[in-house]
Amino acid sequence: MIKKLLPIAALLTSLSVFSQQHFPDQIPAGDYSGICAIGDGLFAVVDDKHAEDGFYVFRLDIGRRGITRAENLGYRSSGLPNRDMEGICYRPFTQTLFISGEADNEVYEYSLDGKRTGNKLNIPAHFKRARSNKGIEALTYDTLSHQFFLTSECPLPGDTLLRIQAFGDDLQPTRQYLYKPDELTSPKYTRGVSALCAMYGGSLFVLERQVHVPRLKLEAHSIITIYEVHPAENENLLTKRLINKFATRLTVFGSKFANYEGMCTVDPYRLLLIADSQRQYKGALHDWFLLLDL
Repeated sequence: MIKKLLPIAALLTSLSVFSQQHFPDQIPAGDYSGICAIGDGLFAVVDDKHAEDGFYVFRLDIGRRGITRAENLGYRSSGLPNRDMEGICYRPFTQTLFISGEADNEVYEYSLDGKRTGNKLNIPAHFKRARSNKGIEALTYDTLSHQFFLTSECPLPGDTLLRIQAFGDDLQPTRQYLYKPDELTSPKYTRGVSALCAMYGGSLFVLERQVHVPRLKLEAHSIITIYEVHPAENENLLTKRLINKFATRLTVFGSKFANYEGMCTVDPYRLLLIADSQRQYKGALHDWFLLLDL
């Protein structure tokens, strides 16, 4: 059962309820954009501005109230250039990872040592029309239905809705679903879907974020909204159900501001989010982790 949501105004001052944490002595400053669990307390994490294509592996000990210990086990590189890696998911039966790139709008398969296997999802041609820096971002794998799901950050040129594309284990596209993103809270904001997460019951969680960063950065704020949709219900236009909504802000009194880009399950009752700090921008931002109870 989903717990009662706190009002967004209350969350501006009480985000600590949700265990927002950072580990500057253990986790390097990054541009973290995607996260997935790979077993035994290990998480694979992509950094969209790292010099090389690949992923970090972090060990995160997670207790009832939050992360109790974090450890960086190093970066596993493919030896190829960065391609704006955004989403990452793990397929247990092959013990391989799949990573989406926003620069090339491709999704490649990687072994756990970081090397490409030579396989990739067969991306439909219309995703190649994505605007610069608005392409394929969110990616997840559903172990129950044996399907991948991905979407672009924003609607493709000529579209008003997002396309959530499914793929089978043969890496070929199957069904496509339509998803209506929220309207902008204000023209000052930018928006996009930054993560998808396959849930244990066969649904998908969708992370939408709206961000406003003033020229002087003070009072930068974000609105993070998580919805649930059910592709198995055979709808063309997916019905959204609100799961959680909260805001973060940068003020003169301190920074809880977080641009959350990655999301994965910890267990059937909790989600883990990771933020992009722009390399801990000028010491004001943090590489936040956020544990959410469902």
